[in-house]
Amino acid sequence: MLPYAAYLRVYEPLTAFAEPERKVWADYADSRDRPRRANALNAEHGESVMRLLGMPPQPVPAQESPNAYLRRVEDRLYVCPWQSRLRSWLAFSRLRGATPVKLMDRLVPKAIADQVADDFDRYKRQAGSSALRTHIRTTAWHVPPSWFVPFDGNERWLVLGSANPGQDVTTATGRNLIYVTSMAQARRRAAKALNVLRRHLGDVSANFDVEDVARWLEEFHPHSLVELDYGGLVHLMDDDALQADQSVAELSAALTGLDTGQEELAYAMYQRVILRWKSMQQLESAN
Repeated sequence: MLPYAAYLRVYEPLTAFAEPERKVWADYADSRDRPRRANALNAEHGESVMRLLGMPPQPVPAQESPNAYLRRVEDRLYVCPWQSRLRSWLAFSRLRGATPVKLMDRLVPKAIADQVADDFDRYKRQAGSSALRTHIRTTAWHVPPSWFVPFDGNERWLVLGSANPGQDVTTATGRNLIYVTSMAQARRRAAKALNVLRRHLGDVSANFDVEDVARWLEEFHPHSLVELDYGGLVHLMDDDALQADQSVAELSAALTGLDTGQEELAYAMYQRVILRWKSMQQLESAN
């Protein structure tokens, strides 16, 4: 769990879960001890830090997390499980596959890394491929353009938070930039965007990752909710930058321009999105 990360989440209705899991989440929602939305990210991050700073480090929790993000709409409960263990397994597998062996051995002792890999292989054999579905996708230091596609600019919810006198605004609490939409709308927009990209750009759309997002959305209950959360990235942006960030609307305008032959508009809007997030990604190398 990284401090400067964004999240794409799917919240499924409680009825999408089979018993006894449905009862587990219903009881969880009524619990007074569960992490509340306001501090859930801090709780997730704290768990990860404690594991990684341990001696020896623990890249993956020993048990799956019992926690979830919750939403209620007209008394209907929606659940997005944290799935910390599964997400850690997947992230560790990607890291190990992309990191030179000598460097990886410095990060995590080989014996521990091998044990993590063996545990994950055992889990996959026992649970099957369907158990690898995660309700949360995470990306560090930026938001991929494809993540903006399922949303509309009017679904933007911005809370700047309040800073004390003399406090850096980027450390203010209560800062959020979130988009939420229905699964039906998210799928429709992703399908439309993919169609436009294929007709006008051919294979370039594969690089845009829209197809991957569209396939992922199809894995969930049709009455789910989809959420884009800027997460810790809001602490890298001051108030003016957050207010000016209209990436969803700009990308939508780029796709509309592409489909209606307004190529200059399409290029200009797309470049605004790309350059905004390229400058954000450069902060990673500055740290």
